[in-house]
Formats: sequence, C-alpha cells, structure tokens
Amino acid sequence: MDSTTSPLEAVRARIAAAARIAGRKPTAITLVAISKTHEAPAILPLLAGGQRIFGENRVQEAAAKWPPLREAYPDVALHLVGQLQSNKAEEAVALFDCIHSLDRPSLLTALARAMDKAGRRIPCFVQVNIGAEEQKGGCAIADLPALLAQARAADLPLAGLMCVPPASIEAAPFFALLAKLADDNGLSPDSGGGLSMGMSEDFEVAIQLGATHVRVGSALFGGRA
Repeated sequence: MDSTTSPLEAVRARIAAAARIAGRKPTAITLVAISKTHEAPAILPLLAGGQRIFGENRVQEAAAKWPPLREAYPDVALHLVGQLQSNKAEEAVALFDCIHSLDRPSLLTALARAMDKAGRRIPCFVQVNIGAEEQKGGCAIADLPALLAQARAADLPLAGLMCVPPASIEAAPFFALLAKLADDNGLSPDSGGGLSMGMSEDFEVAIQLGATHVRVGSALFGGRA
C-alpha cells in the first residue's frame, strides 16, 4: 500500500488477499468496523469510503452518537460486540441490527422478550468463552449445546458463534476450535451459520480458518488513548 491508501482500503485489500489464499471469495467476509470510543469525525471517512457495518461495545455510547450519523446514512447496520446486561436488552433490540455477545440463558430470555415486544428479530452470535478465561464473558463450551437449544426454542435467530481468544497466545487453535464447535452444532458457514472471529492483529488468520465476520478497530481508526 502506498501513502495515498486509506486505512479502510488497506484493510479491505488484506481481507481480499487472505480470502484468496484460503480459496474463499472476499465477499464472503463481512468487515465490522469497531467504532467504539470514536466520535463522528473519525467515523465519517469510513462512511464516505462506503463502509456501512459498524460495531459498538456499549448501548449508551451507540445511542448517543449514532442517530445523527444514521440519519445521514440510513443504510448503516450497527452490531453490538460488547457484553450486554439483561436490563439493556430492550434498548439493544431497538438500536442494533446484530448482537455478537449472547452468552447466557438470562440474557437470551431478556432478548427474546424484547424482540417479541418490538416485533423484530435480531440475529445473534453466541459468544463462546473459547479460552475458559474467568475474567471474560462467553458461554462455556460445555454449556453451548443447551444454550443453542434454548435459543432455537425461543425462535431467536442464530447468526453463528463468536469468540475472543486469550491475549498474547497464538489465536489459530482457538479459531479452529470455534469453527469445529460451529460445525458440530449446525452453525458452520456451509450450514448458513457464521463465525465472528478475528480482530486487527489476527483477522487474516481468522479468515483462513473460516471467519465470516471480522471485527477490526485499531487497523481502521488507529490506537485508542
């Protein structure tokens, strides 16, 4: 990339190259631009460049900054990628178009109730605690089949599985494990499911292991203060 290449163009090129290496179509990978902590001046260049899918961590932050941006760009889709409290389920269903952090029965119940009330169904990725880390959210691997069964019984649209591998460890084995879990539970990309995995430092590896959604922040926006 030369000095005139924008960060968005550079990330798109890297996604396309990783897809080609994996024998996949670049169009099979969705770029979720993680705009958390960034305000409109940083987001506008990506919108001007055609990016329309953005990820936020917090309901309150997204509610504060996105309404005017969505008025100008009504085709924007917002994805919630951070942990969600059950008491925020109604707000999340009203604001977001996809949720990546369904991880427990109580949240599932709250989301199903909120979707029934709102009359809209929001696709949800089930977040798996792929490294069994106590400090992280996510469904335990052993509890995954039961949570998926509960989601299906509640008519919650399942988008697939999501993970955040442990930091400072090679991510590939964790991505491969998530892909296997998806395959075992009828949520593989070949079955119409998705894999939300890979961030700025490892999304190319994730694509080679089947990611359908990559969540990229710092490579697009630079580091956060």
